[in-house]
Order: sequence, then structure tokens, then C-alpha cells
Amino acid sequence: MLGAGFAAPSQAAKTLVFCSEGNPDYLSPPLARTTTSFDAITPVFDTLVRFDPATQTIVPGLAESWTVSPDGLVYTFTLRTDAVFHGTADFKPSRALNAEDVLFSFQRQWRADHPYHRVSGLTYDYFRDLSMPALLKSIEAVDARTVRFTLNRPEAPFLADLSMVFASIASAEYAEHMLRKGTPDEFDRAPLGTGPFQLVSYQKGATVRFKAFAEHWGGKPPLDSLVFSITPNAAVRLNKLQSGECHVMPFPNLADLPKVEADPNLTLMRQEGFNVAFMTFNVQKKPFDDVRVRRAVSMAIDKATLVEAIYGTAGRTAKNPLPPTTWAYNDAIVDLPYDPRQAVRLLAEAGYPEGFATELWHMPVTRPYMPDAKRAAEMMRNDLAKIGVRATLVTDDWSVYMKRLMNGDHQAGMIGWTSDNGDPDNFLYTLLSCEGARPGGGNMAKWCDPDFEKLIVRAKQTTDTALRTTLYHQAQEVFKREAPWLPLAHSMVFMVVRKEVRGYRMHPFGLHVFRSVDLDR
Repeated sequence: MLGAGFAAPSQAAKTLVFCSEGNPDYLSPPLARTTTSFDAITPVFDTLVRFDPATQTIVPGLAESWTVSPDGLVYTFTLRTDAVFHGTADFKPSRALNAEDVLFSFQRQWRADHPYHRVSGLTYDYFRDLSMPALLKSIEAVDARTVRFTLNRPEAPFLADLSMVFASIASAEYAEHMLRKGTPDEFDRAPLGTGPFQLVSYQKGATVRFKAFAEHWGGKPPLDSLVFSITPNAAVRLNKLQSGECHVMPFPNLADLPKVEADPNLTLMRQEGFNVAFMTFNVQKKPFDDVRVRRAVSMAIDKATLVEAIYGTAGRTAKNPLPPTTWAYNDAIVDLPYDPRQAVRLLAEAGYPEGFATELWHMPVTRPYMPDAKRAAEMMRNDLAKIGVRATLVTDDWSVYMKRLMNGDHQAGMIGWTSDNGDPDNFLYTLLSCEGARPGGGNMAKWCDPDFEKLIVRAKQTTDTALRTTLYHQAQEVFKREAPWLPLAHSMVFMVVRKEVRGYRMHPFGLHVFRSVDLDR
């Protein structure tokens, strides 16, 4: 039975250990919201199309080819014939991937009357954050190898969206098997995909274990097994790496970089992150329903000092919700200045001459966009005290923290984002749309601005890059005026690997992909 145990690899087997920084919240693609979940899901599942970091383009995945109608409304995919699903001790797939599996994977998230829609008690928030229910008109199986998506409107980022984890293809046959057994919830706890690795077991706070899938359509991966060793503390991760207990680790402490560079057994990798760290104000709760308060708090935070202390030379201050690496970035935006005196005046104007008390939430784990959230929160608390804002720091288990922010339980909270597909829509619509402002949605500011919404929706519906750029520039101006976030920083991202690791490449969207990675014996 899947997850019942994990046999120790033979002496000759190649097992790579990845020191992960946190627990995945879910192992089922449509339910996952954190990069720690994406990391654990990516080895197990494939998508119809995938993003190729080398060429920065969308390339075939489970679909070997596709066509798009001239009006941009109809996408027709031709599926591979050699993609097969993993099995378990009591389930052996009887067929290769076909159109039925694609329909199942999307209709489960889309159709309220689908037998799996309510399984696991969740609401497919990422699917909704991308406006998929309103976008999709129909999904049809033309034949066993052909799937046709018809849209209600053109959608420029549609192909890029289909490369993301939520769009992974699961086995309809396995889902039916679990229904017949009366254990449909097990479908999400013990997922089966067509990916290069098969999930073996998950022990929260300890390990996620995988074994190579010899029948993968791309061929068996070089590794025989893959283990995620869950290690939240960055210093402990580095110690494990230096001792050989781990082979790859993300997000070292910046103070430890000289130690890494001096170790002949380690290689330090770095790239500019496709990310932003920010403080999100819950605009549905006082006092942050008042833009003057949001602006005052923003002007009270000394971002330059914070970035220097937390990131050193590995970060830059942020002024927009998009990173500078994005083609739609509006560099003409003038940031709110650091001006505590003006902040005090704004608070008095808003009716808070003596300041106010609030909670400031911070992440409990290292993130690619934020190396030390607790220290950053402490610095912001000290800055806010100077204008009479008394902030109490709050945190929680990582998956609980994310869920509570998406539910809108916070007043002000620290979080960030690394792009899932490289399109500006993945920041501006996913994180700031009116659809995402519902409880459980990705708009953690719970901010719905009609001017902003018109701009980002119009930008989704054209493939004219120049027009999209203009619209996104205007949207960033509205964002700056209304201040639903305080953008904090964009960071460099660091990874450390042992010298015996071959073929590991940093991914621009923060994923850890082990399909082609090998180990010297």
C-alpha cells in the first residue's frame, strides 16, 4: 500500500536527499498553495504543457502538440500515447493517459456536481483565483487523444497557466477505484500521477519519500530515489549538507554564504528572484480600511534599512507589486517616502492622533523572498512604535499561517510571492483581483478596487504585449495610490548543492525539479 513504508536503497542505488525548509500543506495539485507543496507535487505529476527555463517558452508536456483558434477561444491538445500512471499494491492502471483523465482533473475543480468536487472538503481556491470558472465555457474529449478547451473570452496567459501545478493531470481511473472502495479522501493523500517519481510516504515534520518511475514517458530519471528531509532551520540544513546527510538545500542564511563558498565540497548557486515580499493590509478591518492609515504605516517603515539588515547585498527595496524582472514593471512609479512625521500627520487626519494597536503577522519559515521574517517584523514593529502604532507580533505553523491569511483573519501580515508562470497576470490578478478577495482567496489584502479590476481584466483579454504593458503600468499606479500592500523587497535566491550533484538547475519560479538530476557515486 502506498505510504506504508520505504525500503532502504541498495548500496548501489542513487538516493538524493533534499533538505526542504517546510512541510507541504497538501500533496494533491488542485489543493496546494505553497511552494513547499509544489516542490513535493512536481516530481509526481505532469501537466499538459510546461515552462522551459532554458528557452523561457511553453513546451510540450503530456500534450505533444496543440493549436489555438484565430480568435483565441479554442485550444485543442493532442495527448501523448506513452504516458502511464503510477500504481499501488491494490491499484494497477489498465490504460495509458487519455482525454478522460484531463477532463477529470479540470472538471473536479470546476463543476460543483462532480463526484470529487467536495472530496477533502476544499474549494479549489487557486483555480478560482485564476478566474477559471468564469473563463471556461467547455472542456470536451474529441476522442481518446484529443481534448478541446473552449473559453468564454480570450485569455493571454492561458497556456502559461496550464503549465502550473494546479493543472497537473491525475488518473480518473484511480479516482473511480477510490470511490468504489469508499475512500475518496485517500485519493488526495496518496496521489498517483504520470511524473518521473512516485510518492512512497509522507511523514509530517520529517520526510517525503519518492522512488523513480521506470515507465515515465521521458525515461527513468537518473536517480533511483528522492527524499525530502524537512528541516526548517537554515543553519541545521547547512550542517546536514556539510556532513553529507543532504545533497541540496534552499535558502541558506546570508551570514553563512562565506562559509559555503569556502567549503570545497559545496557549490553556491544564485539568481535574481522572480519575487516580491510585502506587508499586506486587510482593508476589510479597521483601521486599515482607511487609505490614510495604510499610507501612514507605509511611510513609517524604513525599508532601506530593513533591506540592508535582512538581505545585505542580496535584495533591493520594492515599490511595486511586480518584480523588476517582469516585462510589465512600471519603473516610473514614485515610491512613498520614509517620512515618520508625515505618517503621524496622516494618522491624526484619519482619527488616530494617539496611534493604535494592531497585530503584525510574520511567516514562521524562511522563504525565497524573505530570509528572516521574524527579524524583519521586529524591525517594523520598532519603526511603527515611533509613530504610536503598537504592533503585537503573531505567527503560526506555515500551512495554518497561509490559510488564515487567505481567510482574512489578520489585520496586517507579512507574505510574498514567487511567480508561477512568468506572466504579470500571475501577480496582479492572482494576488489583487476582486475574485481573490473572497475568504480563502489569494488576495490577502481583501481589496477590491473597480479601477484596478478593469485594467487587469482587460489586460488578460488581449495578446497585444504593448497594450498589456500600458494597462499593467496604469494598474500599478492605482495600486500605489490605494496602498493595499507595503511592498518591501525583491531578493536574490540562493541554493547550495554538494559537488557530487550533477544536473541541478535553479528554476526562475522557485521550483526544485529533479527530473534530470544525477549523483556521482
